[in-house]
Amino acid sequence: MSVSSESSALLIVGHGSTVNPDSSAPSLEQAAAIRAHDIFREVACCFWKEEPSLRDALFLFSDPEIREVYVVPNFISEGYFTQTVIPRELELDGRLTTRPDGQVWKYCEPVGNHPGVTELLLRRAREVAPQVPEAETSLVIVAHGTPLNDKSAIAAKREVEKIAALGRYASVQNAYMEESPLISDWPRLTNAPNVIVVPFFISDGLHSYEDIPVLLGIGAESGAASSPRAVFRRNPHRLHGRNLYYASAIGTEPKFAEIIIEQARAFDEAALDLRPIA
Repeated sequence: MSVSSESSALLIVGHGSTVNPDSSAPSLEQAAAIRAHDIFREVACCFWKEEPSLRDALFLFSDPEIREVYVVPNFISEGYFTQTVIPRELELDGRLTTRPDGQVWKYCEPVGNHPGVTELLLRRAREVAPQVPEAETSLVIVAHGTPLNDKSAIAAKREVEKIAALGRYASVQNAYMEESPLISDWPRLTNAPNVIVVPFFISDGLHSYEDIPVLLGIGAESGAASSPRAVFRRNPHRLHGRNLYYASAIGTEPKFAEIIIEQARAFDEAALDLRPIA
């Protein structure tokens, strides 16, 4: 069975935030872009920390013509949210869940697992430092990381390995906010005269506006800037005798809408209904 605009719906699941509206902006923008393609009968978003909630999503697709709902987690990596929270809140039995009315919900891979993410990371790095020779540059992909779930860091490690294998940059390094190697140690982790830091996050929120800049040494400890996005416009930052370029979160790239669509299509192609969630 393939995606049908007559009988299929798409649910984009994001984290959201109670304190920063920018957290949900990429999911909402991507949903709007996907609607314009007229691939699905309905396209909706739900969030863990915003409305509509994941529980609300159980009632979003009441149109009797909708026979299947593709659920795509707009998350960078597999972990606690994709393996525990989303299945629990959406009452999913596994990769394939049949509701009492016969509607089938298909739980797809998170967007961060898509192979196209590698090119988007490279594009973001080129955009933030277009004239900087890659051979004289260390690329750092920074993710959240957590000691609570080993899989949280896997996506960043995978992308680092893929980009390093291309041999374009002087070095490619993963770093994290809450586990080793820590992004605050970037001067020790890198040795090239230029350093590009790309946040491996879905949205630009408090992590990319404030937390990571503080850890890098380019942001103030207290309070948000008058314009949070200003931190992305001050490149390069001269620190530790090197030029540091700081990019915005990878998930704000418009092409993520295409990745969401492809993750839905990939469900049927890869027969994900036969695989466990965890």
